[in-house]
Amino acid sequence: MNDESRQAHWEKVYGTKGEKEVSWFQENPAPSLDLIALTGVTAEAQIIDIGGGASRLVDDLIARAFHHLTILDLSEAALAAAKSRIGGRSADVQWVVADVTKWEPLQMYDLWHDRAAFHFLTEKADQSAYVDRLKRAVKLGGHVIIGTFAPDGPERCSGLPIVRYDATTLAEILGSDFALIDARRHGHVTPWGAIQRFQFSTFRRTSEV
Repeated sequence: MNDESRQAHWEKVYGTKGEKEVSWFQENPAPSLDLIALTGVTAEAQIIDIGGGASRLVDDLIARAFHHLTILDLSEAALAAAKSRIGGRSADVQWVVADVTKWEPLQMYDLWHDRAAFHFLTEKADQSAYVDRLKRAVKLGGHVIIGTFAPDGPERCSGLPIVRYDATTLAEILGSDFALIDARRHGHVTPWGAIQRFQFSTFRRTSEV
């Protein structure tokens, strides 16, 4: 899928479906919040949520007094939904409409969070471009949390093929600059009651070239 069709796909999804009509909806993003707490980041941390879209994670981070938040997503409609839901607090968040494989980071972050964006990158070139941006955007000592479908999870999502990972295969793609510090599985329950098997892998940046 090329860049334009990828963006068009997600604009259509978020422009035509309510939040509880998509499989990835979470009322409470507890797995992500638990892992963010595990990293020990403070309220002063610079945090970026890749593919954050209309996710409610930003609501919970604001409620926990984090105030250096960036949400990046391909879909302007998804970000607009999040802004509308948050209301006046949205002015304190940086909203970035971009394809992460083409995005040019303008600052560095203490924490990179991605729930279910990376696994849509099925081409090696896109995976490499993602890791390049990650390396340019995460501080030495910073953390990376990536949630993907597990090896026994779905093979497709939103009509698109995905790549399933365990912690080992994901670590191989990120490379030796990142040390795996936590790996756990999660059974996500969709709005219609199906269970999707996720793998959440947390890394610390231990070196840089």
